[in-house]
Amino acid sequence: YQAKMDFALKLGYAGDQIQAVLNKLGADALINDVLAELVRLGNKSESEGQSSASSTASTLVPRGPCPKEIASPELSLEDEVVDNSDNLRPIVIDGSNVAMSHGNKEGFSCRGIQLAVDWFLEKGHKDITVFVPAWRKEQSRPDAPITDQEILRKLEKEKILVFTPSRRVQGRRVVCYDDRFIVKLAFDSDGIIVSNDNYRDLQNEKPEWKKFIEERLLMYSFVNDKFMPPDDPLGRHGPSLENFLRKRPVIPEHKKQPCPYGKKCTYGHKCKYYHPERANQPQRSVADELRISAKL
Repeated sequence: YQAKMDFALKLGYAGDQIQAVLNKLGADALINDVLAELVRLGNKSESEGQSSASSTASTLVPRGPCPKEIASPELSLEDEVVDNSDNLRPIVIDGSNVAMSHGNKEGFSCRGIQLAVDWFLEKGHKDITVFVPAWRKEQSRPDAPITDQEILRKLEKEKILVFTPSRRVQGRRVVCYDDRFIVKLAFDSDGIIVSNDNYRDLQNEKPEWKKFIEERLLMYSFVNDKFMPPDDPLGRHGPSLENFLRKRPVIPEHKKQPCPYGKKCTYGHKCKYYHPERANQPQRSVADELRISAKL
């Protein structure tokens, strides 16, 4: 009797409910019969609760409520803020890094910059800045080929692309360090840096830059003509891409459907549903816990 009582208690059933079932079936009843009766009683009580709740709601709630009124506050807040461009961080794109990546490091592909800009525009970003050295406006050379150069002029007219200054002194080109422009603007505007460069030299210049680059660098990949940033920019334990690009996170990180069994679930860590009560607990199944307790 006590073994059956302890086993059912571990599954999350109430003590009085277990006693009622054992008194009904007898102490010699098989554990499977006890569990079946407990499940039947649980389903019966839940259906009764739902029917009483629905009858109460039918008498209290007026007919034809607005969908927005019955939606949860979290969902309504999410719908309002997702489309709000003021909540999106400024984007600073390393134009040279993106163009060379799209050109497979063999040439400077301006189309790669356009693809990256289009991706962020589709996400609702309005504050987008691309930095490219001014000497990229010069005619393409065999040692530094440039393709689709007219895209640079188009983006400059749209006030998205900015050329970092350069000049010639006695026939020698003097080029300003464009990476410093990128990091400085992103740091001052509290934005996101889009690049596959780690800027290690600039990290050593200022400690605040080092922390900022570690937390705000968005890497990417090109699959043919598709710009693809990662869904987890700071690793599997960091924020999602949607929250990473926002000033205030609005999309909950746990998008999994809650487990219908709740605390009575016996799948442990193998359960594909979300268990909020197991946030800081080892997700062992009941069978594993019984084996461990038997060993002890």
